[in-house]
Amino acid sequence: MSDETRPRRRQPRLGALAAALTATFALLCCTGGAGAFFLTELGGDAGDRMSASLDCTEDFRVDIQGSMPRMSQYGEVELRNAARIIKVGQEMKVPPRGWVIAVATAMQESRLRNLANPTVGESENLPNEGMGADHDSVGLFQQRASWGSVAQRMTPEYAARKFYEKLVKVSGWERMPLTRAAQAVQISAFPDAYAKHEEVASQIVNALAGGAARTVLVGGKQACDRAAGGEIAASGWTAPIPGGVGSGFRTASRPGHNGVDIAAPKGTLIRVAATGRVLVSRCDPDNRGRLSCDADGWPDKGGCGWFVDVLHAGGLITRYCHMVSKPRVSVGQTVQAGEVIGEVGSSGNSSGPHLHFEVHEDGDRSSRGAIDPVPFMRSRGAPLKGAA
Repeated sequence: MSDETRPRRRQPRLGALAAALTATFALLCCTGGAGAFFLTELGGDAGDRMSASLDCTEDFRVDIQGSMPRMSQYGEVELRNAARIIKVGQEMKVPPRGWVIAVATAMQESRLRNLANPTVGESENLPNEGMGADHDSVGLFQQRASWGSVAQRMTPEYAARKFYEKLVKVSGWERMPLTRAAQAVQISAFPDAYAKHEEVASQIVNALAGGAARTVLVGGKQACDRAAGGEIAASGWTAPIPGGVGSGFRTASRPGHNGVDIAAPKGTLIRVAATGRVLVSRCDPDNRGRLSCDADGWPDKGGCGWFVDVLHAGGLITRYCHMVSKPRVSVGQTVQAGEVIGEVGSSGNSSGPHLHFEVHEDGDRSSRGAIDPVPFMRSRGAPLKGAA
């Protein structure tokens, strides 16, 4: 339960944040405190975001020849290459999580362009969409000579197939953070570089394949919007707890409520909604500046109690308030989607046990960055239980 101060007027977005930007924002969720954090490879490029309202159809056919959706930084050629990658994954019966990983990998390696290489003379005479310059690497995935002939590596379908063949041999790849799964295949000199593309890669898969990134495997079949009980959707997201939403986001009676309250018994495990890095893990001071989080709170006490903020790919931040005791994670720690970070409690500004859950965009932890978690989580295939 956050404080009830009126949210400040939202300012125009400034686009993607620089990858090495140090920023300090006021922590307005629950009265008191300020936090600083350092955006690294998880920041991503918010300018690439597509509409988050795409339906999940359970019909994931990809039309490689059809019209492509519009995107700010990827054109028709690049998105058609993404469609080829997804189509190959479907033909090989690789689950949608693999499509997201493959598309994100090609985004990092080639920006979804089939690149030739001036040091590989044969490649310049083959159909290509630009030039790369990494050793003898060519194609969408910048594969080197050991992956196949030049002509093979310059064929998007072949390159995608070779990527998937190696991916599915990685033990536990489906539950790995995207960057670890991609790195296990690519063995890149920049192993953390893939993470920042996960958010947009999921949106591309949704746009090209009927919302497939919103699915989770249930009973041997991919089901839409079912990652509500600890399961991880192909997008890499899960609901933090299985309880139902009570108080909503910025309602008429609570315009300063920058998240939603999810009812649950004290001690219910709280799971991080997506892979990320812990920015804040501490007791939030109450209205009188006291660090009194080890006892149940009350209305108008102020503060989030014990709480955690996590930075995810694409500059997204999630917040988890009112934990019963000190969080299980520490600042700077990398956490995987579904990992337990604490337990439901009633510390801080609270009238009873529940999780106050927030989502912020553009790396902005203040009220300006807060968005409604209900449609956001639904768009990731991890709807909050009981939310309309």
